[in-house]
Amino acid sequence: MDSGGEIRIHQTRRLPDFLQSVNLKYVKLGYHYLISNLLTLCFIPLMIITSIEASQMNLDDLRHLWLHLQYNLVSIIICSAFLVFGLTVYIMTRPRPVYLVDYACFRAPDNLKAPFDRFMEHSRLTGDFDESSLEFQRKILERSGLGEETYVPEAMTYIPPRPSMAAAREEAEQVMFGALDNLFANTNVNPKNIGILVVNCSLFNPTPSLSAMIVNKYKLRGNIRSFNLGGMGCSAGVIAVDLAKDLLQVHRNTYAVVVSTENITQNWYFGNKKSMLIPNCLFRVGGSAVLLSNRSGDKKRAKYKLVHVVRTHRGADDKAFRCVYQEQDDAGKTGVSLSKDLMAIAGEALKANITTLGPLVLPISEQLLFFATLVVKKLFNKKMKPYIPDFKLAFDHFCIHAGGRAVIDELEKNLQLLPVHVEASRMTLHRFGNTSSSSIWYELAYVEAKRRMRKGNRVWQIAFGSGFKCNSAVWEALRNVKQSRNGPWEDCIDKYPVKLVA
Repeated sequence: MDSGGEIRIHQTRRLPDFLQSVNLKYVKLGYHYLISNLLTLCFIPLMIITSIEASQMNLDDLRHLWLHLQYNLVSIIICSAFLVFGLTVYIMTRPRPVYLVDYACFRAPDNLKAPFDRFMEHSRLTGDFDESSLEFQRKILERSGLGEETYVPEAMTYIPPRPSMAAAREEAEQVMFGALDNLFANTNVNPKNIGILVVNCSLFNPTPSLSAMIVNKYKLRGNIRSFNLGGMGCSAGVIAVDLAKDLLQVHRNTYAVVVSTENITQNWYFGNKKSMLIPNCLFRVGGSAVLLSNRSGDKKRAKYKLVHVVRTHRGADDKAFRCVYQEQDDAGKTGVSLSKDLMAIAGEALKANITTLGPLVLPISEQLLFFATLVVKKLFNKKMKPYIPDFKLAFDHFCIHAGGRAVIDELEKNLQLLPVHVEASRMTLHRFGNTSSSSIWYELAYVEAKRRMRKGNRVWQIAFGSGFKCNSAVWEALRNVKQSRNGPWEDCIDKYPVKLVA
């Protein structure tokens, strides 16, 4: 392809400039969430005013109040009944807090590392790729942001590769059980106390399911609520957390485990279609296991509290629906095709998501500036650029899905972030590659390993996935958080951040 063609493709794959347009309906949705909590926000000032007035009363005031109450007994009974009823409704309907007790990320053994030279040599020796495809993969690797120590499944280390159902099951077991063993060891939680299990894996959904494999391995109890999410892409980890959160609102005093992974063994592409070769170069072995709880007693030992989950789905748009699409090429070989419009579609989904999230997390000053400029633009000057809120005022740490270097670059630019804000994402991509839905947990582990997480800090996890979806989760640190034992960065954090080649 000539250089001019390369430039045109690069331009079409950039995220759209968020300064150009914002859909008003997403703003309304965000403000709807804000207004839904208005009763609580109004009740707090009322209590403060009442307390101040009560503190200023003397004995004569109290005597007059008592005499007044004696002559208005019926009114007092009615008011008391309304007060008790209101408090009862509030206590029964308020969301139960969801705590993140701990989480664990899988790290594969060193024999599964895939340096660039070995990766390219194996690709050449398989005999499945022509010279054009090999050169394309080499260029993608060089520009990807991946380092030399990412991991591939064992079946891909052989020449020729040995993908099979049995090998795919072995990969799934190695990743899921490795993360879960670490999680249970660090939290001292008996697996039989787990009441909810949610597993997400997009491309490998055997029978029995992955969740059933976990139930069988750890002999979980018979009445466990287990769910297996498939085909939902790299943002499914946030979806799984959202599902677990909703279940924890219904089922009292229990634990929920969320396992996020992707399976590469049976989904390696052995054809020559360029748009289907990119996942081979980016996706690597990884997985996470997260322990959530609604038990009040777990607050003291928990790392974080879940504050918000905001989900955006663009599947009604045909281009968005097909931009990440599993299919067969002309030779009948199956793979996942990435559209050249992916970056633009991701940008539209992100724009919708953050416009909804903004009213929930931004300071009032930022919200007023944003809303005022939006109204002026809609009513008076359509060419006026809306005010883009400063999300650095709302969040202390950013865990942006490590989908690729271009994604991180564009979010850094459009959200006006500093290099330190995207450091965790860049270093996770460099060390572990794109581990799909689990990448946001490797990034959070990086922040902890760097000892940057302080009590009260807020974390924004944001992920993209097929469909097309953009999902956000917001967490608040309950203490100064350190990395857990056997963390993914335990023996290499001192090497990071590394300087990346431009």
